[in-house]
Amino acid sequence: MNEHAPQSAAHRIRRGRYAVVATAAAAVALVAQAPAPVSAAPRPDVVQQRLDALVKDGGMPAALATVKGRDGRSRTYTAGVGDLATGGRVPVDGQIRAGSNTKAFTAVVVLQLVAEGKVELDAAIDTYLPGLVRGEGIDGRKITVRQLLQHTSGLPDYMGAPALADFTTIQFRYFEPRELLDGALAQKARFAAGTGWEYSNTNYLVGGLLVQKVTGRPFGEEVTKRVIDRIGLRHTYFPATGDTAVHEAHPHGYLSTVPGAPLIDYTAMDTSMAWSAGAVVSTNSDLNAFYGALLAGRLLPAAQLAQMRTTVPAEFLGPGVRYGLGIQSRPLTCGGLVWGHGGTSPGYRTRGGVTQDGRAATVTVTTVPGAATGQLVNDAVDAALCR
Repeated sequence: MNEHAPQSAAHRIRRGRYAVVATAAAAVALVAQAPAPVSAAPRPDVVQQRLDALVKDGGMPAALATVKGRDGRSRTYTAGVGDLATGGRVPVDGQIRAGSNTKAFTAVVVLQLVAEGKVELDAAIDTYLPGLVRGEGIDGRKITVRQLLQHTSGLPDYMGAPALADFTTIQFRYFEPRELLDGALAQKARFAAGTGWEYSNTNYLVGGLLVQKVTGRPFGEEVTKRVIDRIGLRHTYFPATGDTAVHEAHPHGYLSTVPGAPLIDYTAMDTSMAWSAGAVVSTNSDLNAFYGALLAGRLLPAAQLAQMRTTVPAEFLGPGVRYGLGIQSRPLTCGGLVWGHGGTSPGYRTRGGVTQDGRAATVTVTTVPGAATGQLVNDAVDAALCR
């Protein structure tokens, strides 16, 4: 915008001085039109940088994230390719197989039954499933409900059974929960109940059987009614028997059998092998909403939420990680903790959670990474929450 000096003043300006001022003004105009210095450019978004690195350096087909900041706003990110066969883009906030995030859903249902007086945390599992849990060094009369949810039961992992050794042969095979349990009970106990900590999917398989026995209803129906519908997770579901598809827009998930081998599209699968330990399908945004509602007390009374957040060391999951009842805490580099669970399914790995002040971040990649790249996923969550 040009500004004009008053006419009376203009007459008093000598012509030479006027020329100098005009020349200076022109120079200022030229400077104003010059490109801004590089230092003035906006900084790249750290979350997008981390996702790009997971694809470029980590070899992930795709990475996607949803981050909720201190301002309460959520931002979504994608990187890579959503479908290697077609080159299709990664859907924004696409559905993914949430894997062991399911354990947090299962723990919520069990703790709701505790709040209703239908289950006691420190009662033996045999109280509800008499005679079911027996094996070498395994006795359901000595394993409590709390120990199941906390992974201190000593039960061996059914994923170690021979029938589950090669995922390529069972992509569409249906498993009854009891068949999976038999695979676990054919192994010997890892340690006496209550004397150690070891992650085992069998604990949450038994937890699902407990829910069915106490409620008299299918486990999937209880999770849907008590968790998914209760807090309005519109893009989350527990697959019905025989349902092998991912229902909404989604990035494809890929299974890597050996390093360097072609990736196998494992998007469609029978999730019965994961059941109450890992079958839930969700989105990054819905997982943020779930953990946010959980920590805010919308799913459990205060007493049961406090029990859930009472933790024991679980360094196997990472430095400083502690495990409660279906939920874990992980220290952040900027201080404080992120509460969540994380999940791995053939084709997908998800990490994330929420902080006490309401920040949330979930990051998913579309194949199961090795240890080094897996740490990059955790680092991306940390960067998102600490930026």
